[in-house]
Amino acid sequence: MSIKWFPGHMVSARKKAAETMEKIDLVIEVLDARLPEASCNPMIKELRVHRQRPCLKILNKADLADPAVTQAWLNYYNRQKDVKAVALSCKKPGDVAKVPGLCEALAPHRGTNLKPLRMMIMGIPNVGKSTLMNALLNRRVAAVGDEPAVTKNQQRLELNSRMSLTDTPGLMWPRIEYDSDGYMLAASHAIGRNAVIDEEVAAFLGDILLERYPGLLAVRYGCAVEGLDGVGVIEAVAKKRGFRLKGGEPDLEKAALILLKDYRTGALGRISLETPETRVAMIKAHAPVKKEEQEKKQESDLSPSSLQP
Repeated sequence: MSIKWFPGHMVSARKKAAETMEKIDLVIEVLDARLPEASCNPMIKELRVHRQRPCLKILNKADLADPAVTQAWLNYYNRQKDVKAVALSCKKPGDVAKVPGLCEALAPHRGTNLKPLRMMIMGIPNVGKSTLMNALLNRRVAAVGDEPAVTKNQQRLELNSRMSLTDTPGLMWPRIEYDSDGYMLAASHAIGRNAVIDEEVAAFLGDILLERYPGLLAVRYGCAVEGLDGVGVIEAVAKKRGFRLKGGEPDLEKAALILLKDYRTGALGRISLETPETRVAMIKAHAPVKKEEQEKKQESDLSPSSLQP
């Protein structure tokens, strides 16, 4: 599945973010704790590294993620230069209260009345940027919704006399390199439904759940999961919930939507879709294919026809 979901407003949003980057001191990047790297926009790193800006990575929705896996991700990110990572839920005031202090520690040369700490909140759609913004300011200043790409314009607000925040629209990148990232993003509702097929996404999710959390599936839907694959999980959900089409066939679309909803809301339990180890293995598995594609492109670029004036 090759997903390309890049609404028009994101082109101008990226340009505006690049312009704002030189005027701020720190990036607050909000990630989905269940899929931190898949929800990490490479363009954000490119922009902040170019301007040498430190980054506070917030693994949001940590209350929905596997805590052991989340800790592994925190260890992974906290080894990186100019990066501090923290796991929290933006819906919990006690968690959000930690954020200003962490930001000050990353930019100790700012944060006074004369030199306020200027921060920019960034991330892909539907990871909780606006929820974080509202929680930090303790009032509703940013639109929040369950659909991706709710925020479409930047806005700058004062947190206090020593700190300012710039909220940005969710930024995707034009082409998602790895199919598995596309599925994970779609499963977590970071990509609009018009770009994906729900049954395919649910089948991918089912395969991960069978591999890592089979017990949660069995408990939630009251079915035996041995010998099933992702499609089989959807069929089992349809059977257990009595989802049938007029001809008596299982309603796979309805069952797929239920599986996705149960994952997104946490009804299935605390689930992480990727670990640092699975991420490394996935990249290594794709390396030969990527190398072959690069070699073919190089051959094409050097072909006689391409060199003719």
